[in-house]
Amino acid sequence: MSQLKHFPLPDVGEGLTEAEILNWRVGPGDAVELNQTIVEIETAKASVELPSPYAGRVGELLAQPGQTVEVGTPILAFELDDQRAEPEASPEPGGESGEQGDDEQVANLVGYGPRSSSAKRRPRKGNATTTSTPQREPGAAEGGGPSEGDSPAKRNGTNGTPKGAPAGGTAVNGSAPFRQGASAPSGGQVPLAKPPVRKLAKDRGVDLRSLSGSGSEGIITREDVERAAAGTESPASAPAGDSGPSGAREHRAPVKGVRKATAQAMVDSAFTAPHVTEFLTVDVTPMMEFRQRLKTHPDFRDVKVTPLAVAARAMCLAVARTPDVNATWDGEAGEIVYKDYVHLGVAAATDRGLVVPKVRDAEAKSLRELAVALDELTNTAREGRTPPEAMTNGTITITNVGVFGVDTGTPILNPGESAILAFGAIREMPWVVDGQVVPRQVCQLALSFDHRVVDGQQGSRFLADVGAILSDPGMALTF
Repeated sequence: MSQLKHFPLPDVGEGLTEAEILNWRVGPGDAVELNQTIVEIETAKASVELPSPYAGRVGELLAQPGQTVEVGTPILAFELDDQRAEPEASPEPGGESGEQGDDEQVANLVGYGPRSSSAKRRPRKGNATTTSTPQREPGAAEGGGPSEGDSPAKRNGTNGTPKGAPAGGTAVNGSAPFRQGASAPSGGQVPLAKPPVRKLAKDRGVDLRSLSGSGSEGIITREDVERAAAGTESPASAPAGDSGPSGAREHRAPVKGVRKATAQAMVDSAFTAPHVTEFLTVDVTPMMEFRQRLKTHPDFRDVKVTPLAVAARAMCLAVARTPDVNATWDGEAGEIVYKDYVHLGVAAATDRGLVVPKVRDAEAKSLRELAVALDELTNTAREGRTPPEAMTNGTITITNVGVFGVDTGTPILNPGESAILAFGAIREMPWVVDGQVVPRQVCQLALSFDHRVVDGQQGSRFLADVGAILSDPGMALTF
């Protein structure tokens, strides 16, 4: 005898309410082991691989790649033998029989602690059809992403149609079956496209729901996406209302994931904290010469010390003299929270959008340790593998706009922080030294701060301290 168990989407971060299914690592009928990776999801902060909470067999995939699912919604059904129908972790205290309901967070999910049986669920938003368990028509099997290396046809032994599925397609979230080859309506039904095509559409900013596939049985192809990106899609694939001359050269992309989270955070910050921005132009020639000398130092031969690393170290030293820039405004408590640690946020541009991972306890790291941490952090962010916990609880941020050739800007604070430093491009410019105009390496700094917490005098002192270290690294000995 076997028992069906649902696996609900867990909360993989602090306060996350939804995530997008990127791709399944398993398919219906596959045997899985406890803690085996079964699905990759994208939250508002990072892509995350979820492990299996059970050892058993996959019965059904309840969410499609590209679908956004709210936390607590079942995304997969397991078929378990009676003797292992329950999670292998010990029952939670207070339970009557140690059993968990299908919609509860499993206790032995790797990386996430057990959820108290008395904990209240956060209210769900949106249409009820997105939060209820998806229903199938009798005799129909919902299509799910195949495991890596297997095409849908190979997995099912058919021409890309899951076994038991009607020729017209499958139902998603309890809605009517999605007719293959037709444009998906705006109700959230998932268009047919292979994972590489979905990634291409995401990179090119094309909404797959606006296209009709030209491939076999209505599957959207790379050519369909390329035509849409170039604004040359056929009238049959163009969205309704876009048949005019200007509409044919436009496309729309849903606001979700990192872009949605960034937009909301920036709006909240810009209209909550009164921003002030100050600017400072600095001769960083001594700092650049200092970096060259470090290349021959035995302790730094295998470490790349970037100007960003030196600026980050300068910020940590300057925070010790002006702790207000590292504090937080707590409006509800009517308090300013001063922090004796620096969780330094580093704004990183990635294919998924802007993310700000943190270097924990940056003030306690040497220049070498900070350079290594920054290199690892930025590489992980660009690969989209930054864990959600690495992007929370920052205290102050630096953004390196200079890598784009930009001199400076007026950065917006990350919510909960009181200061952010923009580090501009380093350029050779004329500079006056001892009464003579000579070429020097020059950059601009811009500090935005929350005027509720930081006064002009404090912000100016912090910015001047950072500039002093960059213009003469030996000044760090006086801090």
